[in-house]
Amino acid sequence: MATNQSEKQSRRALKEEKDAAASMSSNKAEAEKKDKQTRKQQKTKQNEEKRKNKIPRLRIFPIWLRIIIVLIIAAAALVAGLMIGYGVIGDGVPTDALKKETWQHIIDIVTKVE
Repeated sequence: MATNQSEKQSRRALKEEKDAAASMSSNKAEAEKKDKQTRKQQKTKQNEEKRKNKIPRLRIFPIWLRIIIVLIIAAAALVAGLMIGYGVIGDGVPTDALKKETWQHIIDIVTKVE
């Protein structure tokens, strides 16, 4: 009988240890949830502070001015390319590439109008 009682006591002790471990793990899980909530709250507070303390960026060249400058540079490159292609490569007078009569003559050749 002594062995049966000692086995029962050891089983009870094991069961109590398991129950204690389970309750501790649930307590840890609850504590972690609370920590996560506080971490989220801390992050939102930090983001709000960053937004409040953020200095607006002052641009030297506004975006609209950049677009205009790029368009002007592209037009200048087109004109320079026309003049170089017509005058240097094509053995013509470079300023003739900008005349309307030259372009009308090219259009007539392409469309085969006589």
